[in-house]
Amino acid sequence: MSRPPSEPATVQIQLNGAPHRCAASSSLDALLRGAGYNPDGVVVEVNGVILPRPGWSDHVLAEGDVLEVVTIVGGGS
Repeated sequence: MSRPPSEPATVQIQLNGAPHRCAASSSLDALLRGAGYNPDGVVVEVNGVILPRPGWSDHVLAEGDVLEVVTIVGGGS
């Protein structure tokens, strides 16, 4: 009887151009909070697609994902 392959403990992604490892079951929301981002002040692109904030907790990161996190800066005169 063969055993099914086990899920890797971590996945390798790119976060703002730098290699980053995270738990294999990490959600986008958990990654952002763990990396110190304020979720209310960022826009996130995953593999070239901007993801709406309501889906962040459901989006599980996968091996090779490329994330760009852009901080929103307000201001004016």
